[in-house]
Parts: sequence; C-alpha cells; structure tokens
Amino acid sequence: MPPAPDQPLRILHAVRTPVGGIFRHILDLANGQVDRGHQVGIVADTLTGGERAAAALAEIAPRLRLGVHRFAIRREPGPGDLMVWRKFVRLIGELRPDVLHGHGAKAGVLFRMRRRSNDVIRVYTPHGGSLHFAPNTVPGAVYSRIERALMNRTDLFLFESAFARDTYQRLVGAPRGLVRCVFNGVTANEFDPVVRAEDASDVVYVGEFRHIKGADLLVDAVARLHADGRPVTLTLAGDGEEMAALKAQVARLGLTHAVRFIGHVKARYGFSKGKVLVVPSRGDSMPYVVIEAGAAGIPMIAADGGGIPEIFGPHSDALFAPNTAGAIADAIESALDNPAATQERARALRERIFLHFSQKAMVEGVMSSYRDAFANH
Repeated sequence: MPPAPDQPLRILHAVRTPVGGIFRHILDLANGQVDRGHQVGIVADTLTGGERAAAALAEIAPRLRLGVHRFAIRREPGPGDLMVWRKFVRLIGELRPDVLHGHGAKAGVLFRMRRRSNDVIRVYTPHGGSLHFAPNTVPGAVYSRIERALMNRTDLFLFESAFARDTYQRLVGAPRGLVRCVFNGVTANEFDPVVRAEDASDVVYVGEFRHIKGADLLVDAVARLHADGRPVTLTLAGDGEEMAALKAQVARLGLTHAVRFIGHVKARYGFSKGKVLVVPSRGDSMPYVVIEAGAAGIPMIAADGGGIPEIFGPHSDALFAPNTAGAIADAIESALDNPAATQERARALRERIFLHFSQKAMVEGVMSSYRDAFANH
C-alpha cells in the first residue's frame, strides 16, 4: 500500500556524478526533506567528485536515516551497468524506500529499470544529462531511444525548468506519467550581500570548466575587447575537464596578464572577485550560479539560453545572445559603462529570486509532486 498523505516518506536519491549544480540540488533537497521529518538516503558514484564530494557527503551523512552509498558508476553505457543495477536492486530491497528519485541520465536509467510496484514511485529529474546530445548524433540517437524506452516506467518527471521539460518532450516525447516543474532554490543566508574584494577584476566567471558552461566563449570575448582597445580583466573561478584547454587558450591569445585562474572556490567568494559576473552558458537547464548570484545582488549578465531566461523573467535586458563571443563582449562593455543601471537591475533580480527561487519553495514543490504521484499511481 502507498504511504498515507501525512506519513513520513522513505526517499532514496541517486546521482552518478556528485559535483556541480546537480549535487548541490540533491544536498539541499535532502536536507529540506530531513527537516520535514522524512527518512532520506543518497547513492552516488565513487569515480568522480574527489575530496569535495566525500567531505559534503560526510557532512550530511549523520542526518540521513537511509545512509550514504557509493558505487563505481561509469558515464558511458556498458556491461558494468548490469553489476551496478544489481547493487541498486539489492540496496532497494534492504532500505525499502517509498520514493526512488534518480537525478541525471544514468541514475534515472538504473532506478527506472526496477519493475513497477504499487507502493513505490519512480521519479526522474534529467538535469540536462542525455538532453544535451543532439538527436542527429550517434550518442543523441542512442540516449533518446533509451529515454523513450523508459518513459512509461516513470511515475513522476520533475523538471527544474520549463526549458528542460520542453526539450525532453521535443527530443523524447510526451510522457504518460505525471510532469511537474519545480525551480531550484537557495537558502536564506544566500541573500546576504557579498563584499567586493579589493583586487576584484572587471568581470568574473564562477563554475565548472565544461563545454556547455562556455568559459571559452568568455575568454574569446575578453580577447575581442582587448583588440578593440578595452583592456578588461577577468577572473576564472572553477575547475574541470577543460582547465588545460582554457589555460592554453589564454596563453595563445596573449591574455596571461589580464586573466587569472583562482581554482575551485565557494561561489560567494568567487563573486567577490569581480565587478560583474558573466554566465556564458551554451544551454544550462537551471544553473545554480545564476540563482545564487541573483540572491546575493551580484551585478550579472548572462546568456539568453536554456532555463536562464526563466530566472531573469522581466529583467531580460541583462541577457545576451548565446554562443556568441561578440555578444558577450558588447554586454560586458555595456555593463561596465553603466554601473548604476547594472546595480539597479541586480537589486530588482534579487527581489524576484526571493519570491520564486527559495529552497523552501523548492522542497515543498518536490514533496507536493511526490504526493500527487502517489495519488496518480
């Protein structure tokens, strides 16, 4: 029998790679669910995340009644997935969760391979994942077929943006299961202002160094500004698979005197290292960095793509055309030349974030969606 509406739930979250916004989302969601009396557990990969993931999981572990469980989960599909799936099945049998919530493509597959049960709902949040692959590519075709095969084995699709929902429906199809959009949210202390550092550069980037994040486009934009006689300085705060390529790009463009790398840092510390935050994303679904910066009142410009316009709402004058270094350069110049207008826009965006993107609203939206899924189940 499904749990009664007022009964605490046993919730098991799973993710392949415990890094970035997807991991932050799971931690915030798990903490909020525990605060509301639910019993929660997390499954994550052992091959990624390093010391930061280990430390974050160790910190939350005492709060998780269903525990922290880590397996080696590889990104690409392969024969090893069968062994991982068996471990998932065994773990599910031991923990007896009411909710199986898979985050990202691989965890979503592993949880939804489990047969249907009258007292358990299978929940899937893609977080981009397989949706980033174009359908006319071999990986895109394979992942779309897998998603389509599992679509009707899903009781609840939870998208963090309308962009992600619409992309899924365009690439995969319209699910028969329940579909809900619940925005990511930030905690109350993230609305505290950030004091700008004395050595702040003109612009700053905070995030992972991955192709979809677009840090290379920002470096090209800074090079264009230098060529036009505007010696803008840039701080790159982050790390990731494109670190070496970015450093080589900076050297090749002769920007080593104008661009500094400060490694992975807390987001708010990174924000302090620039006058204007630039988010050059090629298509993020709902990037936390935008919500975090907006909450802190950070002057910001961002790409008009993915789920970012949903965050900015009516403040779209802060957005530039995606995937275009020239548009980024023009937006940087405009933001630096009009600091009062840039700051006023940041103030207005902060008010919007406060109303629509809180952790409280996120957790309550997810829990309400779970209950709807049980009723629909």
